[in-house]
Amino acid sequence: MDNILKFLSSNQSNIYKVFLFVVSTLLIIYLLPKGGQFKYNFQKGKPWQYENLYAPFSFTIKKDAETIEQEMEDIRNQAIPYFDFDQQLPAQAKIRFSELVRTTLIDSTLTIPKEQLLVLGENLLDQLYEPGYLDELHSYSDDKLVYLKKGNQIEEHNYGSFFRLEQLDSWLSGRLDQVEDVSYYGLLSSLINRSILPNVTLNSRLTESAIEQQIGEINPNRGVVEKGGRIIAKGEVVEGDKFQILNSLKAEYQSQVWSQSNYLWLLVGYSSLISLVLLMLLLFLKKYRKEIFDHNTKVTFIFFNIVLMVFLTTLVVRMDAKYVYVVPLCILPLVLKAFFDPRLGLFVHVLTLLILGFIVPNSFEYLFLQIIAGIVTILTVSELYKRANLFISVGQITFVYILGYFAFFIIQEGNIQLIEWENFGYFVLCGLATLFAHPLIYLYEKVFGLVSDVSLLELSDTNSKLLKDLSNKAPGTFHHSLNVANLSEAAANEIGANAMLVRVGALYHDIGKMYNPTYFTENQVSGINTLEELAPKEAAQMIIDHVIKGIEIARKNKLPDRVIDFIRTHHGTNLVYFFYKKEEENQGSADPADFQYPGPKPFSRETAILMMADSVEAASKSLKEPTAAKIDSFVEAIVDKQLEGGQFLNANITLKEIETIKKVLKKKLNNIYHLRVEYPE
Repeated sequence: MDNILKFLSSNQSNIYKVFLFVVSTLLIIYLLPKGGQFKYNFQKGKPWQYENLYAPFSFTIKKDAETIEQEMEDIRNQAIPYFDFDQQLPAQAKIRFSELVRTTLIDSTLTIPKEQLLVLGENLLDQLYEPGYLDELHSYSDDKLVYLKKGNQIEEHNYGSFFRLEQLDSWLSGRLDQVEDVSYYGLLSSLINRSILPNVTLNSRLTESAIEQQIGEINPNRGVVEKGGRIIAKGEVVEGDKFQILNSLKAEYQSQVWSQSNYLWLLVGYSSLISLVLLMLLLFLKKYRKEIFDHNTKVTFIFFNIVLMVFLTTLVVRMDAKYVYVVPLCILPLVLKAFFDPRLGLFVHVLTLLILGFIVPNSFEYLFLQIIAGIVTILTVSELYKRANLFISVGQITFVYILGYFAFFIIQEGNIQLIEWENFGYFVLCGLATLFAHPLIYLYEKVFGLVSDVSLLELSDTNSKLLKDLSNKAPGTFHHSLNVANLSEAAANEIGANAMLVRVGALYHDIGKMYNPTYFTENQVSGINTLEELAPKEAAQMIIDHVIKGIEIARKNKLPDRVIDFIRTHHGTNLVYFFYKKEEENQGSADPADFQYPGPKPFSRETAILMMADSVEAASKSLKEPTAAKIDSFVEAIVDKQLEGGQFLNANITLKEIETIKKVLKKKLNNIYHLRVEYPE
């Protein structure tokens, strides 16, 4: 049991990575579509690149979306509308007419009896309501067949057989000839107009229900391909009917493959491929980004972003695949570049796209556009802390999307007549969504405790409390730090390292000298070196302590670990050589461990740059009458000694980059210590 606990304790970091690997794999498999993967990749308008294809089984040919949409439109245009016939309204109209005659007409003023007017009016109402009185005009022709619902019975009529309001005056004038007194025409017309109400109304609910029923009965298939039948020959262009048959085969294949009997095998396949992709990521980190691999929070952050992008893409595809380009995938390399480096950002972006190839339609087109957009993101987004840069880069990314899609469409269709212009809008939305990188980076900093260039810019402000304290308590050290920052930044820019990170590291690398600042020569104004009063061991320990004290101050002020790394490594495991030699002279021998910095050695290009710049800048103060030759020789000597001491073995830096850094340091120091021409007074 003790051995097991010991094993778990000593391998805790690796066990966590295995757990993260397994959980991420399971989550991605869960998000992937539950369907087999069609083994042929084809595009409309391009030749069939495989051997002759024969149907592996019988399957139905699916109608394309345009055909089904046209059939639905035909059903709507040819649908027979339903009208309701109100059988109670004629009787109610007669009652209203009778009441109007009795209440509005005076017997003494009439030349014909009221009873005769009542009979005449009721006869006219019967004739008017017999075909049905329509409530409003509709856009149907007179010969349009309609259904008239009378109670539980349905009758067929022509739309033109119904009586309509605009026909009332002419209809009445033709039927009032039997009235002897012509003055009663207007009276009867007015009374009937006030009495009648439409009794034929369109039943929209029943009409729409009948249309939906017919639409539901549309056959999605238009034929059958028998097993063994040839579908397409090698080199034949995939278009028209061939394209639709291939799509039908693909859909049928995927539905058949993902069956109960094949379920476990498909899970094995998916698990293997997803595991392979994530394993490549871990191997890349272990070999080329060891500092990230050893930091579980950073590994978790990378895996979280991959799963997040898979989740967002899957969600959109399940809602409607046409919106897949709205997902701002370029945020992934952008965010990773902000926290780590461009190469890692692009590598993770490509691996994520390999996974998304299982999810999206037209996977080749999708992968091509997203990889190109990711490369543009890496190349154009620099100095993210400058807000204008992100807007400019988003514009360039959007342009690449639009140009790439336009080119693909022309290749496939041969023209732009049927181009889906709305997709350009999706690319614009994708670009706008990419602007959320700034708040997302801020959120990630708080959740994962990481540091981006935006935070580094804030830390580089020399008016910050900690740097103010350094300038007040140890002004010489503060001035030295500024010089080192300028030298380091120039060197980092020259070799393509993170200039902002190394500048911030340089500003804070000596904050430990705020404790007992007068023990360090740059802060001694009286010319008396306090360290000379101490024994060599004590003096060396006092100098070494500035690293330890610096780490304590940094943690107390909540500086990020990326900045603290510069404090820990800027002297590596070097010896405090002056006092080591002095101890040897006094005692005859000296233990190197008593005079050695605790380390660790620099483990990145940035920390290696700081070690070189710090040593060179400090040593340059001891040069008397500096010349270009002297500066060259002492820079060479200092850096070569660090190389011989193995200080850069853990840093991901090449000899060529070290030579470039030497040249930058020499040039900058020559500019600082250039000799002035002596002018006559």
